Amino acid sequence: MEAFYFLVFGFLAAVVAALELSKNIKDRINTPSSFNVFKNNYLLVYSLMMSGDWLQGPYVYYLYSQYGYSKGDIGQLFIAGFASSMFFGTIVGSLADKRGRRRACVTYCMTYILSCITKHSPQYKVLMLGRILGGIATSLLFSAFESWLVAEHNKRGFDQQWLSITFSKAVFLGNGLVAIISGLFANLLVDTLGLSPVAPFDAAACFLAIGMAIILSSWTENFGDSSDNKNLLAQFRSAAVAIASDEKVALLGAIQSLFEGSMYTFVFLWTPALSPNDEEIPHGFIFATFMLASMLGSSFAARLLARSSPRVESYMQIVFVVSAASLLLPILTNFLDIPSGTKGGGISFSGCIQLLGFCTFEACVGIFWPSIMKMRSQYIPEEARSTIMNFFRIPLNMFVCIVLYNVDAFPITIMFGMCSIFLVMASVLQRRLMVIAEGQKSSKFLFALESRYFLNFIVKQG
Repeated sequence: MEAFYFLVFGFLAAVVAALELSKNIKDRINTPSSFNVFKNNYLLVYSLMMSGDWLQGPYVYYLYSQYGYSKGDIGQLFIAGFASSMFFGTIVGSLADKRGRRRACVTYCMTYILSCITKHSPQYKVLMLGRILGGIATSLLFSAFESWLVAEHNKRGFDQQWLSITFSKAVFLGNGLVAIISGLFANLLVDTLGLSPVAPFDAAACFLAIGMAIILSSWTENFGDSSDNKNLLAQFRSAAVAIASDEKVALLGAIQSLFEGSMYTFVFLWTPALSPNDEEIPHGFIFATFMLASMLGSSFAARLLARSSPRVESYMQIVFVVSAASLLLPILTNFLDIPSGTKGGGISFSGCIQLLGFCTFEACVGIFWPSIMKMRSQYIPEEARSTIMNFFRIPLNMFVCIVLYNVDAFPITIMFGMCSIFLVMASVLQRRLMVIAEGQKSSKFLFALESRYFLNFIVKQG
């Protein structure tokens, strides 16, 4: 079965290379050097930030188990991280709008570095503190940096369409190439060089420190609503009003929560799905394959976003339907293999089919990230961008905590079926968002047309 893994990996790598090399004029946007310098600076920082996050993933569970903690204890640590992101992360992320997005990005670096340092202690309370700090950092990672980018991009007067270039490149690098390299580097430190499982966390802290130095030396500050007469509670209230009063913002939040909730559930479930009888599968290699599929999706999204048609609100409906279908495969393939009861061995035939489906889902994830970033830049009001983005993460983190707490209570097929239903719901909501967006665009066009006729009439009468 090793040949199958290499075949899938090689095929994805060839398609990604072909897509990148075959870009024509329609797939590229000519941009000035000033924007390219700005974009490359952000991509360097974002890649360093993501490397600090990805380096920790492969060995965090292993490290806790090496300290002698049970599966239940480790589950509580993971739940603490998501709960922290839901409660404390929302508050800290909202402060970014009032106190400054650059300052929030620096806070992310410092918080995550402290979280990495706690991994040196085997004491449960210290590790719990590290998970809480990590949860806060995660909220900042997925709100402060994007908020800073959008505000700075607009402040410098760059074309709005150019944001899609930065978004797609950030996902291609940060969620694809950097993830693969980080996984291989972490494996080199621990398995090849024989260092402690804490080594990847120390490496992550170093990359975060480098990124923080670049932020402090080259980034300028920007704010959302920096008025002194608005406290944190008032800021929460205004963000809630913005969500409730604008259906597009509310729909966007629901779509994001449904998709990301399914995505994080998939992260927990893909291993038992591919090895239900403890089959020997190369976890690191499969993870790298998933990241390569995500790169394929982001490369494809870059082409779509560079063109005026189809609109992002339109093609994302199809992406959600394909995602739902790909996560139905564990249910459908459940009837292909007869359970042998024998532990070990290689991946089964149904496991191979599921792997292809999971790669399809990861490609959809690669399309989702730059596309949702593009829609957020269009619809979320600037004065409360970080606050609203962290509001979106509240139902997501609640859902993930519930899944983690009950991961052994339901069969794996039920969990995947639930994710597929959520993704179909996301497609329906995306359809509604497209209808509203097109309706408002038509109204603006008619208003402009009527205004032009009215002005022509006034001129002729004059």
